[in-house]
Amino acid sequence: MKKNYWLIIVCLLCSLFIYLFYRTEKTVVNQIFISIVSLGKFVEWRRFVAGALPLNSHIIYSLPEGLWVFCITLVSKPFYVKVYNREINLLFLPLIFSIGLELLQLVHITNGRFDFWDIGSSVAGWSAAAYLMKNKSAIQNIRNPFTNKSLICVFTYLIVYLAHVWK
Repeated sequence: MKKNYWLIIVCLLCSLFIYLFYRTEKTVVNQIFISIVSLGKFVEWRRFVAGALPLNSHIIYSLPEGLWVFCITLVSKPFYVKVYNREINLLFLPLIFSIGLELLQLVHITNGRFDFWDIGSSVAGWSAAAYLMKNKSAIQNIRNPFTNKSLICVFTYLIVYLAHVWK
């Protein structure tokens, strides 16, 4: 699992790179970055990076979601949650979560734009993590005992908030 953590870190950093230099400055992560470096520096760096490395719109708008779903699937795989004496495998939660967010965008409950490419990217990321990456350990309850791996799993779900767009 340790080499998976490095893969997760690289994927999340790629998503962060795309968000910082190609997505709207109104996302939470960009607002945090602007508060650290200043709006002027942010705009200057963004202009430089986007000019030096132009990216396709599918990469800019769909790849980060697919990478996030890939990462969260990897960290969710070894866990289940117990609800009313029933064990629910968390393997499927990232896919349900990402498609659910897209559907909420479709009906304008959340900010953002519904996009089939995002769903395709999510399904591809989930499939790669669920079926291509092997998990040799038995699944365990995420809450009992609550471990560092449990904390990383919960934290990775919270990362989605950083992509939230302020209105």
